Amino acid sequence: MKPLLCTASLLLAAALAFSAPARAATLSLETATIADLQAAMAAGALTSEKLVQLGLARAAAYDDVGPRLNALILVNPRALDEAKALDAERKAGKLRGPLHGIPVILKDNHDTHDMPTTGGSVFLEGSVPPDDAFIVKKLRASGAVILAKANLSEFASSARTNGFSSLGGQTLNPHDLARGPAGSSGGSGAAVAAWYAPLALGTDTGGSIRNPCAATGIAGIKPTRGLLSRDGVIPLGLSFDTSGPMARSIYDVAVALGAMTGLDPADPATATSVGKSFTDYTRFLDAGALKGARLGVFVDYSGDEEGVKSVFAATRARLEALGATLVEIPLPKFVLERQSIMDTLRPGEFKAQVADYLATLKPGYPRTLAELIKLSETFTPKPGQLANPSRWAAFKVEHAGLDLTDPVYLSAKAHGPALLAGHLEALLYKHQLDAFIYPTNPTPAQRLDVDYSKPRPASATSIANITGFPDVIVPAGLTPGKLPVTLSFLGTNYSEPRLLALAYAFEQATHARATPPTTPALGGETIAY
Repeated sequence: MKPLLCTASLLLAAALAFSAPARAATLSLETATIADLQAAMAAGALTSEKLVQLGLARAAAYDDVGPRLNALILVNPRALDEAKALDAERKAGKLRGPLHGIPVILKDNHDTHDMPTTGGSVFLEGSVPPDDAFIVKKLRASGAVILAKANLSEFASSARTNGFSSLGGQTLNPHDLARGPAGSSGGSGAAVAAWYAPLALGTDTGGSIRNPCAATGIAGIKPTRGLLSRDGVIPLGLSFDTSGPMARSIYDVAVALGAMTGLDPADPATATSVGKSFTDYTRFLDAGALKGARLGVFVDYSGDEEGVKSVFAATRARLEALGATLVEIPLPKFVLERQSIMDTLRPGEFKAQVADYLATLKPGYPRTLAELIKLSETFTPKPGQLANPSRWAAFKVEHAGLDLTDPVYLSAKAHGPALLAGHLEALLYKHQLDAFIYPTNPTPAQRLDVDYSKPRPASATSIANITGFPDVIVPAGLTPGKLPVTLSFLGTNYSEPRLLALAYAFEQATHARATPPTTPALGGETIAY
């Protein structure tokens, strides 16, 4: 009788399985990746229009009212129309790729032909550039919806500011409203952490993508200089500048990065990316990538605050448990004191390069740094405008910077970055390392009333800018005070595939990202299908 019973049981189980309805999926905007959003749109449970509406609702609830994060300078008035058009394309069977219908926020130093680009400055208020930045064109072509322009530290310089601009005012950190989002991409970081959109663009000259990622507890990448075009982005210092995506997951970072790569004749640096870039970085994501990995720990940058030290210690233990070998790497004095390279190069570069950018604008706007200085000295605020004394004082330092033909400038540019890059590459080779690691910021998000006259803890972020190397950031945990800490994976030029794999493996094993307490879920943000 046993064989008959067994056969009957199998037949019954098969019948039940055949007749049972498919298990319903549930999407929560709080945790959804772009892949999740696309799955819901493919199933007909979500549209790009609805997704944009939900993002705008969150901005309406949390940006100008409620906690008043003040992360945005401008909302795209055509965002809903653009989303509807992309929904019509989807319905007609035309899909542009994984960003089709996905809202993106741009730091307001990325040119848009249909919206002002101001750098957060009252002196560029209302300035509509002649065309889109190269990477903005790429995003639009991929089907992304430009939702808004984000506030930033003015002209992308975060010196002595914490997400403040004369046009946009002060952005607050959604994890603690008494703290800033860091600079200079603070508005982008706060907007992504509060889920106004799945993605935002930032720019990074000395840590300005990575510090806001750390302060607001999200993922991001400062890519290899040359991987993404800088054309149409207000410069701060082109020896160090790059744009990069900021998101709540490494998957989303990888999707956005691939959508923006490509050779741009207007930015000669992109010539180095030929044969080394990819249009799909998601294929490199590997949850098992840490097994057998060798990681160099920057022991000089292991945290200056007890909460950060504690999270980093736990992170090291987790990496080892996941199969990684950690090698402690002390850095020589010339690497630790590298700031002199940036201080020699960047001021003069801004003086010359911002003039190149200003020359592309319509009549009525300043054309030189000297004109910006004159405007700052005679500034009388109108409603909605604020003075920015610390940033404007820096104009004069930049104006005194070395000319780009000065022998000192030329020598520093030729030898300084190469010295650092060569030493770090030698360390990677000597110890057979996949990457270096460090806590992205040695302290958690700083209070808005921080005393800038006191010395600030040293950060490792500018190593990536001076060398041009990529740096991937992933949430690592919270301090006892519930402030985010992130982990950075730093590698040599065009090692993005390996760095993203390592960061993804850590993310999938830890799920350390935390939702900010000031921006909880709103109604309608859970979708079953």
